[in-house]
Amino acid sequence: MSDTTAAGSSGPEIISPELISLDTDLGTTKEDVIRSLAARLTAAGRASDAAGLVDAALAREAQSATGLPGGIAIPHCRAEAVSSASLGFARLDPKVDFGAPDGPADLVFLIAAPEGAGAEHMKLLSSLARALVRPAFVTSLREASTPDEIVRLVDEVLNPAPKDPAAKNSAGTAAGATPPAPVSTGKHATDETPAPASTERHIVAVTACPTGIAHTYMAADSLVAAGERAGVKVHVETQGSSGSTPLDPSVIAGAAAVIFATDVGVKGRERFAGKPVVASGVKRAINEPDKMLAEALRASENPAAATVDGTAAAAADSDAGSVGFGTHLRQVLLTGVSYMIPFVAAGGLLIALGFLLGGYEISGPAKDIVLNNSITNLPDGGLATYLGAVLFQIGSLAFSFLVPALAGYIAFAIADRPGIAPGFTAGAVAVFVGAGFIGGLVGGLIAGVVALYIGRIAVPQWLRGLMPVVIIPLFATLVVGALMFIVLGRPLAAITSGLTDWLNGLSGSSAIFLGIILGLMMCFDLGGPVNKAAYAFAVAGLNVNDPATLRIMAAVMAAGMVPPLAMALASTVLRPKLFSEAERENGKAAWLLGSAFISEGAIPFAAADPLRVIPSMMAGGAVTGALIMAFDVTLSAPHGGIFVFFAVGGIGWFLVSLAAGTVVAALAVVGAKEFFRKGPSDAELDPEIVPAAA
Repeated sequence: MSDTTAAGSSGPEIISPELISLDTDLGTTKEDVIRSLAARLTAAGRASDAAGLVDAALAREAQSATGLPGGIAIPHCRAEAVSSASLGFARLDPKVDFGAPDGPADLVFLIAAPEGAGAEHMKLLSSLARALVRPAFVTSLREASTPDEIVRLVDEVLNPAPKDPAAKNSAGTAAGATPPAPVSTGKHATDETPAPASTERHIVAVTACPTGIAHTYMAADSLVAAGERAGVKVHVETQGSSGSTPLDPSVIAGAAAVIFATDVGVKGRERFAGKPVVASGVKRAINEPDKMLAEALRASENPAAATVDGTAAAAADSDAGSVGFGTHLRQVLLTGVSYMIPFVAAGGLLIALGFLLGGYEISGPAKDIVLNNSITNLPDGGLATYLGAVLFQIGSLAFSFLVPALAGYIAFAIADRPGIAPGFTAGAVAVFVGAGFIGGLVGGLIAGVVALYIGRIAVPQWLRGLMPVVIIPLFATLVVGALMFIVLGRPLAAITSGLTDWLNGLSGSSAIFLGIILGLMMCFDLGGPVNKAAYAFAVAGLNVNDPATLRIMAAVMAAGMVPPLAMALASTVLRPKLFSEAERENGKAAWLLGSAFISEGAIPFAAADPLRVIPSMMAGGAVTGALIMAFDVTLSAPHGGIFVFFAVGGIGWFLVSLAAGTVVAALAVVGAKEFFRKGPSDAELDPEIVPAAA
């Protein structure tokens, strides 16, 4: 009998002979096979309800087929009916179709995990899934003559003999790959500190499936194996049930391209912003890993290839234990800001369009017009006034989610889904008591911490299913709501009011100095945490009836437009021969990106040459920010660039300020590249460049 148990567990072994069926006819459909294996698990006391287990497994099948190339199928699920993590195995005769591209399967593992399965059980199940991509293991399963032999083979996979520590340490890679695979696949392998990025060309990848038990890890190993065949290192982050160690930022930064092989959303997608990307469902990485890798390599050499959207901000779902408190706090806050921005952009632009159609005075009567008029009963002012009121009201409602979304996703970054409800509630209370943006920050942090610690309370097995959907949201919302109303609301509202009064009092040199600071911040990291902090400061205080906040918004947007426009000007007009062919192509796209206020358009230039590009961009941003403030330019829309010029007060001076900063930044970067060369490689960008005199 095997002793294949979860580490630290006293429960039954994962697999035992009574769960195995060899060379038998279990029916002609995958439903028949799943029912038969589920009945075996139930008869062995592994599940309380065979029908519930079957329903859960078939629901997973409905999401995507679990058949794999080579005659393998791994139906799997998590279900309340399962009492302990278990494997049912069948070697079928005849074979049954599970949806694999190359035909029916004869080897079937039913992987059943409890709804609240612990990390150790998940590690064992994922180890089995990864073993199924190894031909030798699959061949052994086909040649085994008894159930006991199957148990032994599985046990060797789930409980491998200890390796020599010295060999392990010398072979470890970015986040725990086992030799020889150059892969970063999370905590299921090791918990060693990520290694620094290799100077060799490499690809990064993320794999994830809905249940995070099997396909996630099989896809990872398939991509790593494809990389070995192609002579390219592949570092994989598996976002599965056995835990995930995020890829080291230096590994991501140095990657030629990224592969997303997922059936669910990618956690921390913004970490890969700007990277050429190949994306598909998780099964394609198992079935066609070589093709996906080849596509990623081609994309890395194609300036027009699709790239990952988002910001280069650090992901908030990183393991807090692997970074310092300050870094993790910054990640959490940036997560809230990143999720807040879509509400800001949509709401703010709609409000601006409402002003365009109905005039700035539409803000007062908009609610009454929307409620009391219709397309067939137009108000005074006609159709334009009615549509302006509708757009303004839609935008106002979207914009009203700004603080709740900020607080909700700060809490989400700390406590995952159970933190969302208390976080949104904390944000709503902050708005209600007048604490605004600052109240949202504080409330979101409190909600996340409270939800996190309630979730760590040990509860009986029967109560675990209620914790994330009822218990945690209920008590965390109660605690944070009471704190915000009774203790923190009024002090935070006083701070917010004081800050608003101070901004309103800025004029002359004080306002210009603020414009310089905001301009420097917007151009420092091009969509990163400093840039986002300046942007969040502007949009959180935006008030169409407050000129001071409108000047700040104008300074932030104009300065944020400078970097991509400056790099476009320098690389396509002023001195294209100082830039590589890829940079010149990026420069063409940067004209549009800069015009639309997408600061990230300058990231390819800054990443290649940060010491000369970033200071130049900051100089231009400071000039633009100062001029915007000096000329009292205002902006009532939080996003859009040239597409919201109708919302700019003082459009002429806005354009002058933007042009001045763009020219200063472009001349600065050209001068830096011309007179402060890094070395001989600069002259290799274009054969006509004459090296500067020594």
